Amino acid sequence: MIMNALLLALREIRNNLLRAGLTTLGIVIGVSAVILMVTLGAGATKRVTADIGSLGDNMLLIVPGQQRGPPTAVVPFDMSMVDAIQREVPGLAEVVPELAVQGVAVNGNRNHSTQINGTTNAYLRSRKWDVEEGREFSAAEILGGKSVCLVGQTVRKELYGDQVPVGARLRINKASCEIIGFMSSKGTAIFGQDMDDIILMPLKAVQRRLAGNTEVNVIRVSVAKESDIPSAKDRIQRLMRERRHIIPGQVDDFDVQDLKEITQLLTSVTTILTAFLSAVAAVSLLVGGIGIMNIMLVSVTERTREIGIRLAIGARERDVLLQFLIEAIVMSALGGVLGVLIGLGGSAAIAGALKLPFVFQPGVVVIAVGFAALVGVGFGYFPARRAARLDPIEALRHE
Repeated sequence: MIMNALLLALREIRNNLLRAGLTTLGIVIGVSAVILMVTLGAGATKRVTADIGSLGDNMLLIVPGQQRGPPTAVVPFDMSMVDAIQREVPGLAEVVPELAVQGVAVNGNRNHSTQINGTTNAYLRSRKWDVEEGREFSAAEILGGKSVCLVGQTVRKELYGDQVPVGARLRINKASCEIIGFMSSKGTAIFGQDMDDIILMPLKAVQRRLAGNTEVNVIRVSVAKESDIPSAKDRIQRLMRERRHIIPGQVDDFDVQDLKEITQLLTSVTTILTAFLSAVAAVSLLVGGIGIMNIMLVSVTERTREIGIRLAIGARERDVLLQFLIEAIVMSALGGVLGVLIGLGGSAAIAGALKLPFVFQPGVVVIAVGFAALVGVGFGYFPARRAARLDPIEALRHE
């Protein structure tokens, strides 16, 4: 019985293909929009997590000045603070001093504005950043502040093209350095920052030759175990307050940022936005359901005489009810399947254009198609019930 009703429904849809297509358009748009929003939202969340993860595992960033709350004086750090953290806070994998300055790198008639970071080899280890060609800094180069540098791939491309000039001299502002290696490519961060647009030099070399001071403007701390991050953060805060002579009740003039907290914040934002946009897109499904009900009511009116003949020759009310209900479900399900194909295809194309990972979520596909079928049941029931309750005699008289 169900198979016969299904065949009749498919025949009716085929006979009115254009009308059926326009009827299911709302379902197609709704399903594809929901899948598009959820898939792109999942891709954005994954991208955010990966980008922040590329800054290092279990990472704490210590910066001068207060990033949240009332503004405070920005008093830079120095190496004594770095040594104190390394000496007095247990459970740390790496403690990395950084001094970042902007400069112009020059090779012959080529020049490129970039960021120069004065640091140590711990910077590479904490960020899991490999040296693709050449070598890291030696202990003597770090201790003596020798003018050597590791170059990012963007700077290499801008200044040298396809050449491999390990050992060449590179001028940065008024200083020069020997290129001892090139770092592997890191790509673009979620906010568009090119992570390969960088040059690393020993900290003392940047302090003496480029900055003209002994400051450290960022301390990067990698905690050995994730479970130790809260205790390590608390110990660092107490140590910093003590060494910077901050009295109880006074606001910190520094900020200890936990990258996992930033990840969770950004993830929650993308999740909320995805849910909101998906809810807006789901309204199209309701609009599509109303369209199906409208067309099914028109179909009942057009086929009143056919319904009367079926009832007169022995068809039961539930047979007529089932036929019209299956027609509505089939149109919704076909719209759902087509919406899935468009949604996944559109998601893959847009994710590629935005350089987001494509995250296929089968659960969302099943829910979208199932919801589309439920819309067909909900909005198709009233027209089907109306058809089933037609009086055979009155239906046969209908012209």
